[in-house]
Amino acid sequence: MKQFPVFDLHCDTAYALLGKGFIPDKTLDKNPLHIDLQRAAKLSGYCQCFACFTTPLEKLPENMTVMDLFERELNTILHEVNRNPQQIRQAFCPEDIEENRRNGRMSAVLTIEGPAGFGFDPALLEMLYAVGFRISTLGWNEKNALIGSHSTGGGLTDLGREYVRECQRLGILVDVSHCSDEGFWNIMEMSQAPIIASHSNSRKLCPESRNLSDDMFCAICQTDGVTGLNLYTDFLGPDASLDTACDHIFHFMELDPEGKHIALGGDLDGCEALPMGFSGIDSYPALAQRLLERGAGEQIVENLFWNNAMGVIRHAVRYNQK
Repeated sequence: MKQFPVFDLHCDTAYALLGKGFIPDKTLDKNPLHIDLQRAAKLSGYCQCFACFTTPLEKLPENMTVMDLFERELNTILHEVNRNPQQIRQAFCPEDIEENRRNGRMSAVLTIEGPAGFGFDPALLEMLYAVGFRISTLGWNEKNALIGSHSTGGGLTDLGREYVRECQRLGILVDVSHCSDEGFWNIMEMSQAPIIASHSNSRKLCPESRNLSDDMFCAICQTDGVTGLNLYTDFLGPDASLDTACDHIFHFMELDPEGKHIALGGDLDGCEALPMGFSGIDSYPALAQRLLERGAGEQIVENLFWNNAMGVIRHAVRYNQK
């Protein structure tokens, strides 16, 4: 079986490593989750974007704030990375990712899913960039100080515009997953850099508000951004299988025939159900094989699995250097 490296733009493993009372109770080396280092070692190259997830909707213990949760997720994933230096290293730039791959190590890239954990404050983004954060949504399923969500509606606020501008000044990719349709188009109207939807599928195949319309997908393509395939069955469709996941990819390829703007964003460890035939990170080779069996060329699959995500990370860095 042809082996392809895997670059996944979104997971919730940092949150999933926390147990009761939001205390870490699992390790990244081996666990019952979708992602661990032992299964990752089976891949021929692997970069995982680890989200620190926060929302004002989170029910927390009385003595804990959403800021505490953000810090705990960040400290947990960095601790796990630092205690396994032969297997995984944090990556701050594309060159780090390539070096880790050459040396047989997994790369960890930090991302933000919901800025509630630092008060939705654009002034803190420069510090977070220095820590290593390279992708950020503007929220989760709530309406907040920056934007409305796909669940609530509501566009980009003035503070949200400031947030987008600061992300793009720094070279943090703006991620439109979870935002409202109105907010999506507000971002597109002002964007000066590639936009990504790190974990979203085709609304035409699965009519969920979390997914993208064809016009939305094409707008992302026009920014030189990418859309990451989400493997949560709620966003794939009923009785989802590997073929259902392939269907979403092939639909996007009808709009993007060279497959240059499609990537992976499995939402692993953040979803309750995965498609039949997919159980975790070590199942990505099975998805690649099914794409090949259905007629996707090897170069297309390598683009989807690695090159396209690498390309958008490089593009964000170039924008930052202008």
